[in-house]
Amino acid sequence: MKNWKELSSMEERKVWERLYKEFRFNPRMTSFPSYKVPPPFIKYNISSYLNWTGDMRTFIDIYSDLELKSLHAFQALIHKDEFMYALDWQHPSYWINPHLEFPKSQFDEWIVPIFPNGDYYFFIQKNFEWGLLGHPWEETITIFGKELLEQFNMHQPRMLHHIVDQEEK
Repeated sequence: MKNWKELSSMEERKVWERLYKEFRFNPRMTSFPSYKVPPPFIKYNISSYLNWTGDMRTFIDIYSDLELKSLHAFQALIHKDEFMYALDWQHPSYWINPHLEFPKSQFDEWIVPIFPNGDYYFFIQKNFEWGLLGHPWEETITIFGKELLEQFNMHQPRMLHHIVDQEEK
């Protein structure tokens, strides 16, 4: 079974319409927040990683840790035959299965990166019950949904430690 199946134009239109409506998504570079996720959620500041000036090997280790622990969290919540969304604003978006192979791009990142280094990257359960949303200009990663928060609480990525906002249900 192939992973990273590109959404059809109809699927893409529907998922973005839903995201714009349910999360009041309003993309912008200077006025935040750009979306409102349902509680519970935690928003993390990742600015020090987007503006990294330290040792590159350390950054690669921290980035890989984020990818690995995100993948484990998704695997814990998605059945082996189920798919979730990997959305890249203004670019192709995909159905992904975290149990299948996760090939890397020419930049050694997932096809839709988990780290928002230039665009909005959203990983969302197909019924919008939980997700991970990356905001490149606010320099944050937001995790919402009780189940996904529990997974990240058990296996906290090193990058996600500076909480800037959170709300309980």
